[in-house]
Amino acid sequence: MATTFNKSAAAGAKKFADWDSRHYRYYKPKGRKATLYEDVTVDVQPDPNRYLLQGWIISFADGIPAYSPTRTRLNCSDWHFYRAPDEEWERPHYQRQSAIVKMIGQAVANARQQKAVSNFDPDWVHILQDHVSASKHAEYGLGTALMSAQRDGMTQMINNSILTNASYKLRYSQDLTLYFADIAPDFSQTFDESAGKEHWLNDPIWQPTRKLVETVLATADHLEQYFAINVLIEPLVLELFRSGFVMQLAALHGDFLTPTVISAAEADYSRNMVNTISLMQILADDEKFSQQNQKVMTEWLRRWWPLATEAAQHLQPIWSLPRVKARGFADAMKNAENHVQQILRQIGVDFEEGGEHS
Repeated sequence: MATTFNKSAAAGAKKFADWDSRHYRYYKPKGRKATLYEDVTVDVQPDPNRYLLQGWIISFADGIPAYSPTRTRLNCSDWHFYRAPDEEWERPHYQRQSAIVKMIGQAVANARQQKAVSNFDPDWVHILQDHVSASKHAEYGLGTALMSAQRDGMTQMINNSILTNASYKLRYSQDLTLYFADIAPDFSQTFDESAGKEHWLNDPIWQPTRKLVETVLATADHLEQYFAINVLIEPLVLELFRSGFVMQLAALHGDFLTPTVISAAEADYSRNMVNTISLMQILADDEKFSQQNQKVMTEWLRRWWPLATEAAQHLQPIWSLPRVKARGFADAMKNAENHVQQILRQIGVDFEEGGEHS
């Protein structure tokens, strides 16, 4: 005999957290008490497995519902278990973005007032013009990929983490664009603001990075995009360039200003990395799908590791361009690889199996 389910929306028809309490709380908080972040994110995105008793109201033309777990190869017993460690939602995100923009604006204004830009080493100015400017296109491409990826997340918490990640990448790309536009008139030599685009499109140094970014953009699995960007591409390529090159060498060439702009991106990645690790940890330890998820992540590691390391290796000639040499590419690359291994250990994915034999 078939079981009949009562899909009534009447009061008391469904039992959930605090269903018989006078307090308005319909979910189980992560901690002892619910946070404001949880109040404004948990179940904001509907889910028929929870409270959308009538099922999906709309679906795509092919019959796939508005949000579907089939859009990623990873599975989860409870997508709603994830909470972002940074607890970021719209208001704190806008506040942080605004504070960063103001900080950079004040730093640039003060530096220009003191004519500090004119003290930049001429060779370093060419590096800013050709290569740091080229890097903004990689940042923009990854931000665009994440902006698309966030649409397919199964909960508002996951979507918020991916979307704020996208917003930070797009803001940093804009930071560099505006920064170079502001300081260009202060150089004694001509500063070509279009040179970065030319190097991004045609310089052999940047073509593997461009291939890497375009491959991410063409990837359909949103969690594969999120994994590839924050677990591999950021530490092996972009953080390598930002922290292992610009932050190490700028001051040696009279540039104390560019690291201020770069530091915002480094802080952004620290937040995004922690969010990514937290989500991937949950999936790698899932009570039902842990082995399957770890296998998928290992396959992703095998796919993206060679692409990312190739892109990183092609950036090596940039380390020989500055007049003053300091930390070499080999040391920076080793630190980047160690960082990836640390991230993978925290997630619970075997680096030797996925990366070493790729």
